[in-house]
Amino acid sequence: MSRSARSSRSRNASPLRTTFGNPSYTVSNMSVADELHPVLHAGRVAVITGAASGLGKAAAKELAKLGLKIAIADIDEEKLGVIGQELIELIGAQNVLIMPTDVSKLDQVVKLKEKVYDTWGEVAVLMNNAGIGLKGTSWEGTENWQKVFDVNLFGVVNVQHTFLMIHQENQAMIINTGSKQGITNPPGNAAYNASKAAVKILTENLAHELRERPESNVTAHLFVPGWTWTGLTGDDGVKSKPDGAWTPEETVLYMLDKVREGEFYVLVPDNETKREVDQLRIMWGAGDVAEGRPALSRWHKDYKPLFEEFMREGLAALDV
Repeated sequence: MSRSARSSRSRNASPLRTTFGNPSYTVSNMSVADELHPVLHAGRVAVITGAASGLGKAAAKELAKLGLKIAIADIDEEKLGVIGQELIELIGAQNVLIMPTDVSKLDQVVKLKEKVYDTWGEVAVLMNNAGIGLKGTSWEGTENWQKVFDVNLFGVVNVQHTFLMIHQENQAMIINTGSKQGITNPPGNAAYNASKAAVKILTENLAHELRERPESNVTAHLFVPGWTWTGLTGDDGVKSKPDGAWTPEETVLYMLDKVREGEFYVLVPDNETKREVDQLRIMWGAGDVAEGRPALSRWHKDYKPLFEEFMREGLAALDV
């Protein structure tokens, strides 16, 4: 390790400098059962984008089990029809809307919103889950950069702006699906990381703006999944769920528990990465800025030993 790497480490740096686990914002101090929750309640309405597979599909099913009416949207019409039929069998055709939608196209999002409000008159849960992971590096893949931002960022913007739930009288929530890659920023796909970092910033500002409104009835939540096995991508040829991954259902149920408690940052663990590990990694990344280390020092050859020491000390102090 270089002298400069050793000397740049703060003598006072502690992985326990910040208390973990405090909710950012709660509407109420009550802890209530699902049938009494003002948003996750039978008869309310959920709109889910990216609902044809993975986390969106799992969220649609779990919310349907709670008795919500479900509007599902996705660009993949065939897969959307399959999950739509499953929902119809579960809760009845009168409680399901199937809307093929490209969230990057504002006119299609407007049609989605009009159909939902014309049919049911309200939205309780708006889940911005549509996303793609095309690769774009810092100097290659311009076309992929455009596509990724059109869906991952402007898709969220289009839906948020179009649904404009702030005028509703009933309590509601907006859940935006982010990514740990938008927080810790691992090397390899700058386009995807940047798009999800933008979703984080967008959702943080949304949460602030909502809570500053007098008598606001809407909360925002950033859903940050862990390693989730969908079985749809093949994951480098692996056909069965790895032991370290969670299923989409496990991930969604964890998310619903946390938004029910009013948490903003829903940082989801998995069987390989504990929540405390994620927290320490995030704190190290923030330290790059605060302490003036090189960009992405966690992956820098001179700083990697310091990072590993930081993790060992932090986990030992937390007794994990």
